Amino acid sequence: MKSTFRILFYVKRDKVRADGTLPVMCRITIDGQPTRFNTKVNVNPNIWDSKAATAIGKSNEAVEVNALLNGIKTSIHNVYHDLLTRENNVNAERVKNIFLGIEVKHQTVLELFQRHNDDIAKLVGISKSKETLQKYEVARTRMASFIKEYYNVSDISLKEVNHMFLHNFEIYLMTTCKCKENTTAKFLQRFRTIIIMAKNNGWIHIDPFANYKIKFKKTDRGYLTQQEIDIIIQRKFATERLERVRDIFIFSCFTGLAYIDVKNLRQSNIRTSFDDGLWVMGKREKTGVNYNVPLLDVPKQIIEKYSGTLPDNKVLPVMSNQKMNEYLKEIGSLCGIDKDLTCHLARHTFATLTLTKGVSIESVSKMLGHTNIKTTQIYARITDVKVSNDMASFAEKMEKKQVKSKSELDKLFECLSLCEKMALFNLPAALSNDPERAKPISIMWHSLSEEEKSSLWANTFDSEETFAFKPVANRIKLAINQ
Repeated sequence: MKSTFRILFYVKRDKVRADGTLPVMCRITIDGQPTRFNTKVNVNPNIWDSKAATAIGKSNEAVEVNALLNGIKTSIHNVYHDLLTRENNVNAERVKNIFLGIEVKHQTVLELFQRHNDDIAKLVGISKSKETLQKYEVARTRMASFIKEYYNVSDISLKEVNHMFLHNFEIYLMTTCKCKENTTAKFLQRFRTIIIMAKNNGWIHIDPFANYKIKFKKTDRGYLTQQEIDIIIQRKFATERLERVRDIFIFSCFTGLAYIDVKNLRQSNIRTSFDDGLWVMGKREKTGVNYNVPLLDVPKQIIEKYSGTLPDNKVLPVMSNQKMNEYLKEIGSLCGIDKDLTCHLARHTFATLTLTKGVSIESVSKMLGHTNIKTTQIYARITDVKVSNDMASFAEKMEKKQVKSKSELDKLFECLSLCEKMALFNLPAALSNDPERAKPISIMWHSLSEEEKSSLWANTFDSEETFAFKPVANRIKLAINQ
């Protein structure tokens, strides 16, 4: 249904100016919803026609006032029809704001980026983390540097962001900033959040990301084997600094907690659960999702080691993430482990080892605090050990199934010598000299029904003369002679 749209000018008679003129107001009404604003035009009340909503007469003042009001009316009409061609829902307030230029304030890239980051800062500790804010702050800094280098300006209009702008930004990140593919993709994702914000508010009408693919490279997230973990655990370090970092890293390997969650761990997070065992329980800093992990002996020993030695009821002496990762590389070198040891590698290790040891992916997902099992699949990979264990288990089950399916007659048949098996099928004893004759006889035996096996057994070994199974014997002869 077509919307109703009206523009009306009127004077505000209770606001008489010093020179006796009155301010002319404008009222925009769309679908019965009005909004008003001061046109900044003043008129002598003696020449104002309220019914016609214009100044009457041919005086210079009347001509000038009417010209200004007609210009305002034309501009508002243009704004309204422009919006109507691009959007389904147009309201009076929106038309007024665009006409007055109120929405222009945040139509540059860096200003909008900053507004977005300011909003996140207000939500830190409520629904956002400090880490999230930091990532967007870095993204804005990268964008500011890019705009300065590529366009030699301090900021740029949102309307100038197009496919080429995104392409240049991607190249800049990978060359000047030396970002890897996935880091570059993350920066582009964060910028896309800003673009979506601009589009949703009507500040741009074409999404520059519509035909732009953000490319992520599939990577094999590293993990440590049980042997490598044992090497790190057993290693004696000369400094307390490395020993502490080792303990925190191993704790994460056995609990799957991310760096920030280990840092935030307090004694209140260590609780006795329904099974009378100790669990570590809390909420993930990143997502706010609950995690519950049973404590094994190794993490228990690490907790006991630092119990009562730290302030604020902290469980472990966690330093900054940067320092942790720096010292972990030193630990890797000392232990002869040629892998990039990081705090997050411990989380990957937990996911992989628990799956390898037979823990279901559903349980692993719950312990990691994931809301989607697909996220868990990214962390965990199927190792050769897991494949070997699964196939060994499968083979064992198949063997048990085969043993279970053997009847008493089958067991008796397997106890017979080749000569006795020959007699069972009324075959010449001379054939028993060749061991290779046994295979086709066994195949034929297992092809018989239980009833046929019983009759054949009775006919042969109960010494009852019968040729009921002579056709079977003939088939055996054919199989052996081929």
